[in-house]
Amino acid sequence: MLTRLDIRDVVLIDRLEIEAREGLAVLTGETGAGKSILLDALGLALGARSEAGLVRAGAAQATVSAAFEIGDDHPAFALMAESGLPAEQPLVLRRAVSADGKSRAFINDQPISVGLLRRIGDTLVEIHGQFDQRGLLDPQTHREILDSFGGLGREARAAAEAHGAWRGAADTLATAEADAARALSEEGILAASVEELRHLDPKPGEESALAEERTLLANAGRLVETINAALADLVGERGAERAIGQAQRALARLQAQAGSRLDPALAGLDRAAAELSEAARALSSVGSALDLDPSKLEEADDRLHALRDAARKHGVAVDALAELRARLETRLDALRTAESRVGDLTRAVEEARKTYAAHAEDLSQGRARAAKRLDKRVAAELAPLKLDRAKFETKIEPLAEPGWGVHGKDRVQFVVATNPGAAPGPIAKIASGGELARFMLALKVVLAETQPTATLVFDEVDSGVGGAVAAAVGDRLKRLSRDMQVLVVTHSPQVAARGDHHWRVVKTPKGTVPTTRVEVLPKPARREEVARMLAGAEITDAARAAADALIEGSQA
Repeated sequence: MLTRLDIRDVVLIDRLEIEAREGLAVLTGETGAGKSILLDALGLALGARSEAGLVRAGAAQATVSAAFEIGDDHPAFALMAESGLPAEQPLVLRRAVSADGKSRAFINDQPISVGLLRRIGDTLVEIHGQFDQRGLLDPQTHREILDSFGGLGREARAAAEAHGAWRGAADTLATAEADAARALSEEGILAASVEELRHLDPKPGEESALAEERTLLANAGRLVETINAALADLVGERGAERAIGQAQRALARLQAQAGSRLDPALAGLDRAAAELSEAARALSSVGSALDLDPSKLEEADDRLHALRDAARKHGVAVDALAELRARLETRLDALRTAESRVGDLTRAVEEARKTYAAHAEDLSQGRARAAKRLDKRVAAELAPLKLDRAKFETKIEPLAEPGWGVHGKDRVQFVVATNPGAAPGPIAKIASGGELARFMLALKVVLAETQPTATLVFDEVDSGVGGAVAAAVGDRLKRLSRDMQVLVVTHSPQVAARGDHHWRVVKTPKGTVPTTRVEVLPKPARREEVARMLAGAEITDAARAAADALIEGSQA
């Protein structure tokens, strides 16, 4: 609830501090004393539009701060958390407007945008006046209000979840359909590429192997000649093999006479003969493996050129062709199955739509039942408020399928007709200023349990009425104040008498510019103020007695 309102240099107010408490607070005063300035100042702290005309003459800027004590789970803290602002108590909203009309907004001394200030302010205070267009007068809020009144939270959540599933399935289908459409133009080109790569059948590492083979084949003749010459030197008629053999035999004949002295030399010759034989076999193997067929070289050249041409065509390295083939084959398979997948997804979307439609219909039926109860209860409140000829109606309009959404398939709007036979229309357009405030009072009384607000402000809700009707207005304001803080600007003694707290707004001269101040009235002064409201300029004993009766009666 609102606990404190500080105003500096706003129109006729130079410095004003108001301590607010729970219950019903009434603001009274002579016409022109500045009661509307107080509401303008409060609205400024809550994010209302600012203008240079609000700054007191001669002042550099106007400032207003409003302090609130609210529960830890209040929606205001959730909005602050979204913007990275810490939750602190009290919650202080502040607005500063310079003489040139520029304004700045703060929460707990942290600078914020005016838009965020307005959003947070809307969760803290509802102001109902003759020209207010927010809160219950905003058609965008009516559907949510009806759902809350009807206890339709479960049905609303089910419809929202089903709508999300439906839209998700539809998005998946749209993607699949786009893939299928692309498949018609891509499949031919893709199939040709896949067929080309399948025919080519590239292997990882094939390019380096072919390059090595090509080099070998290109030099095969020279290699064979060299190998044959080397073999002749090793094992030919005059080769090393023959020479080693002759040396071995000669030394062997003298081995006995030399004792063991020739053993190392003979062992070395044995090893040399073995190594020589191994080298000769290796050379023979290489020579045998060499293919001198010129067509083999041509085949290697052709294969290497084909691989490199394909790599350039697809913009990849030769060694990546095998991987590319696999990817293209997978893509081609996906394209060829897209049509059947579209069919499956189409059926899934239709099922999701049916599920959503069923939940939305449950919600619509619940709204229809809730609307009847709401209309009946509001009607019961209208007659005592001198609106017995008026009709309140919750209008539920089914939407065409393109308009179905997360909130169901209905458009909800509160409409009224103030005269019998007249066509119902939006409250703000049909009702006059005084009627509008009383309509809002009737609605808030009915919705109090399901639409709790920390602070409610009514500006001249009793305009144009008196007697029993004013008493009925006061009674309903008193009922509302049991569950929330209510502030009312009133000219009605019947309403003023029911207040738990009474503030009188007074305009006094101060230099050349009058000043507005607020007095907290104790019981005797309150009696005088109610008597003034009853009698006018001259307060009589009869007026004081009537004031006593009103005050005592309102507390009974």
